[in-house]
Amino acid sequence: MDPHARDQRAGRRHHGMSTTWDTIDRYVVISADTHAGAEMHDYKQYLPTALHDRFEEWAASYVSPYDDLMTATAKRNWDSDLRLREADADGVAAELLFPNTVPPFFPTVPNVTIRLPKTRDELELRWAGIRAHNRWQVDFCSLSPHRRRGLAQVFTHDIDEALREIRWAAEQGCFGGILVPAVSPGDVVEPLFHTRYEPIWAACQDLDLTVVQHSGTGSPEMPMDQPASNPVLITEMASWAQRTVPHLILAGVFERYPRLRFAPTEQGTLFVKGSLQILEAMVPAMKTSAANRTYGMFGGSSVDELTLTPTEYVRRNCYFGASAFSPWELGSLKLLGDEHLMWGSDYPHEEGTTPHSKMAIQWALSGVPEASCRKILAGNAARVYGFDLDALTPVAAEIGPRLEDVHQPLGETGYRSMLAFGARPFEGGLALKRDDAAVAG
Repeated sequence: MDPHARDQRAGRRHHGMSTTWDTIDRYVVISADTHAGAEMHDYKQYLPTALHDRFEEWAASYVSPYDDLMTATAKRNWDSDLRLREADADGVAAELLFPNTVPPFFPTVPNVTIRLPKTRDELELRWAGIRAHNRWQVDFCSLSPHRRRGLAQVFTHDIDEALREIRWAAEQGCFGGILVPAVSPGDVVEPLFHTRYEPIWAACQDLDLTVVQHSGTGSPEMPMDQPASNPVLITEMASWAQRTVPHLILAGVFERYPRLRFAPTEQGTLFVKGSLQILEAMVPAMKTSAANRTYGMFGGSSVDELTLTPTEYVRRNCYFGASAFSPWELGSLKLLGDEHLMWGSDYPHEEGTTPHSKMAIQWALSGVPEASCRKILAGNAARVYGFDLDALTPVAAEIGPRLEDVHQPLGETGYRSMLAFGARPFEGGLALKRDDAAVAG
């Protein structure tokens, strides 16, 4: 069936459905981590006319470091029909859109990290660039409104500018959250535990927009002339963004904004246990009431004001975009509960699960109870990002993975991480071969 026809039929049928997303014999699957963006020159129409000449100068000189944006696979970022066909084949009913292509005035960088603008001129141009991407998303989501939700990017150098963009995003109806960059140590803006961000947290809570953070931001600059720079960068990349959860807890952000939702994405889930173990041990000792002569020196008003434990804040306020989820992360399910994990395919990245997402879901979740799977695969993302599960049910009834298939164990695969799951020969692109060392012998 044509994917557009399926989307239109979903919109017509969902109001009178006799079956629901949590009763059909297939799983509704929402990928809480996919990536999209316009072809570079298509962003021009979304820029102010006064910047068109500068855009042409920038575009003529820009060199992309990303091979997946220079091959035939690039169109997966903006070809709506292609994305829908591949989502159908992959069993994915809906997708949350993170950026992927190069927005106007993005700097040429030698790696996959994303640094914050450092000068006023760079900031003004890159703000215009991400605004262009945000506005492109409105049009792209409108091509399949039930199956896509966007994320509005902001820079946090100027809080008032960020607030204007957040309020604009809330008015569009297609955005599920606000993408806030992580801040590296010594960066040009203050760390996210700073009180200057209070208006952003308040606005996102009041407007019911989830604060989202993806790995790749927050990494400090590396001396890229060293042979170990890239290996160090990629292995540490998620860890810099992982700092945000304890920062927000220690700053009392979740204490003051109990309805604020924070969604770390593609950062794994295994780090949460270690972070919470440290916080659970140290926070009580840092409080003034503990009269601890050592740790008390490092407390303060933000810690004294905490009324919940760090684990309780995470279980109330945090929702984890568990891209590349594996069976070895099921301990996180016990720690966090089944209402705080959201599965993601990482489409169209080659390290993601497409076109084998049905098998990847089976590999990771075959032993998890049906009710929990329904939450992890769709229910949580719908609640966190505003997807309409009724509208997605008829889509999933045709293309979703069957319950009986998901709960048939694969047996011993030899895989020890999603990165070892298998090569993915996307037509027209590079089929990445997985490192033999990642597969247990």
